[in-house]
This record gives sequence, structure tokens and C-alpha cells, in this order.
Amino acid sequence: MSIILPSVFFGHGNPMNALQDNAYTRGWRAFGEDIPRPKAILAISAHWYIRATGVTISTAPETIHDFGGFPDSLFAVRYPAPGDPALAQRVRELLAPIHVSLDGSWGLDHGTWSVLKHVYPNADVPVVQLSIDATQPPQFHFDIGRRLAQLREEGVLILGSGNLVHNLRAYAWGVENAAPYPWAENFEAEAKGLIETANYAPLINYRSLGQEAMLSVPTPEHYLPLLYVLGTQQKNEPISFPVSGIEGGSISMLAAKIG
Repeated sequence: MSIILPSVFFGHGNPMNALQDNAYTRGWRAFGEDIPRPKAILAISAHWYIRATGVTISTAPETIHDFGGFPDSLFAVRYPAPGDPALAQRVRELLAPIHVSLDGSWGLDHGTWSVLKHVYPNADVPVVQLSIDATQPPQFHFDIGRRLAQLREEGVLILGSGNLVHNLRAYAWGVENAAPYPWAENFEAEAKGLIETANYAPLINYRSLGQEAMLSVPTPEHYLPLLYVLGTQQKNEPISFPVSGIEGGSISMLAAKIG
């Protein structure tokens, strides 16, 4: 019987996690050590949020430093994982008739490499990124996950990177060990309960979950990668949460593993 790889959503948080040794990064590393080694990774990052569906085609994707105001040491980070044009073509095939552009200009943004630097520190697993189409509703993104789930049987790790709760306006800048806002804790707990029971309709229609959901997801780009991953679940597959925590009161670091 062939091995079915898990799929995973990581809360990536602060880009500085790429350089740090903390509970989150140790959890990411443990994940990589515990699962069968993938042939390739398909990453869906909050930071490639455009008005189209695209997939990276480069054989040597660039490390993109898509942020400002951080130390030079972070801008010096490189994650030289190879690309995988064959996987890009396979994604295009699975998503047809949706138009999927083969993109040679994008590389690996920090939503991908800040996590993978710990999951696979040798950068020796090929990585392809899939964009998030900002013009489409949440159901579209969940359905893409459903269509890509077959890749798990083909040796591909499907990885979503964002944050279940992501409200930078409410972030407690400069406050060490800031307590989570009650609305952030409550929405995270509600979402975890829905994930554990595979009750995904409310998560797809998250705006119906009320004010706490709106405070937790003021913009969709960090939330949507979770829907791709949830869409890959097979019937009765277990779900676990290998990493947890809320940073700055308003950024959930929750990770959700399927399989």
C-alpha cells in the first residue's frame, strides 16, 4: 500500500521565526522529522495573494524577502530549495479547467521559507508555490484543496502557511508575553472544535461566525491557506494540532495536521 502523506497548516507568525529557536520552530522541526520524507512540497502561502491562480515553474526559486523593517540578518537568509516544474504541471492538470498560469517570476516568500527553514533545514526537498486568487470566495479555495488531495498519494506534502487569527492592528507591539485577547482565544477555540469534528461549512463561511471571527480574520489572506489544507482531508482521517500559542494577543500560531 502506498504511503499517504499528511497535509499541514502552519501559523507562521513573525518572519523572525526563521532565525529563532522557540516552541513554534521546534514544533515545525519535529513535524519534519516525524513524517515520511516527501518527494516535493506544494505550499500555499498567505503572501502570494493575487488576482489569479498561479503556480511557480522555476527550477531554482528565489528566496523572496517580502517585508521591511527587520534586521539585516533576516534579509541575508536564503532557502535554496529546488523547484519542481513537473509538479507545477501536475497541479495545473488537477485543477483544469480552472486557468492556472505557470509563473516564472515568483519564488518562495517568507510564509513558505520561514517555516521550511526549520521543517527541512537542508532545503533539499523541491518546493512549488500555489497562489491564492483574491477574486474568489472561500468555497473556491476549499474546493481546490479537495482537487489537490490526490497529490498526497503521489508523495507530495501539501502545506498551508498563514494564521488562523491574524489582526496586526490589535497586536500588542512591544509587550512581552502579551495575554491573548478574549476574542482571539474564543475564535481559535471555536475553530479548533469545528476542525476536530470536520464541520467545515462554518469555517468556509467564517463571516457567519460573528464579531469574534471578524476581529480574528479582518482580511482573508492569512486564513484561506487553512481551507486548502482542510479540503485535503479524507474520510475519518485524524486531525491534530502539533503547535499552538497566541503571539502579541492577536496572532494564532496554531498548526493543524491532517493524517
